[in-house]
Amino acid sequence: MRHMKRSLGAKTIVYPAPVFVIGTYDSTGKANVMTASWAGLCCSRPPCVAVALRKATSTYGNIVQRQAFTVSIPSEKYLKQTDYFGLVSGRDVDKFAVTGLTAARSEIVDAPYVAEFPLVLECRLFKTIELGLHTQFIGEIMDVKADEDVIGLDGLDMAKVRPFVFAPDTQFYYGIGSFAGRAFDAGRELIR
Repeated sequence: MRHMKRSLGAKTIVYPAPVFVIGTYDSTGKANVMTASWAGLCCSRPPCVAVALRKATSTYGNIVQRQAFTVSIPSEKYLKQTDYFGLVSGRDVDKFAVTGLTAARSEIVDAPYVAEFPLVLECRLFKTIELGLHTQFIGEIMDVKADEDVIGLDGLDMAKVRPFVFAPDTQFYYGIGSFAGRAFDAGRELIR
């Protein structure tokens, strides 16, 4: 059977796209967060995460100035607040005050994170790459913090973290489904 594919053109469609909340301080020390999906892990040694931002965002300037940021991973419980973080500018509003969430100060880097979110990566700016409309900030992960109740026997328990993902073409959020298999094990029977 032949599988035909239809061209969709050159678009920013990757399934799924992560939903990250990037935390920074501005020049006065005010905590700010923004939602970003143009992001992901990019290196294992040193451990790094990358996020691509437009220069127009407050977060862009904050990262350049403070040389640090955090990545908070929200659970589905906080979908509305997470979406709000991407709708308004930290120049205009105090996003923490409006949502009632808590800005926690990182112990490792000069950036805040969302205390209520179950998982946070504390990053120092490692490298900046100009890409076009976006600038990619690569942060070296200096520490990862997780709520005790989301840590299972084998590490983080995805079912307890309950992260959600973004579909760039439809602008929809989706929850993550059930366990599908163990990486580096599921395909072993095909090795000859």
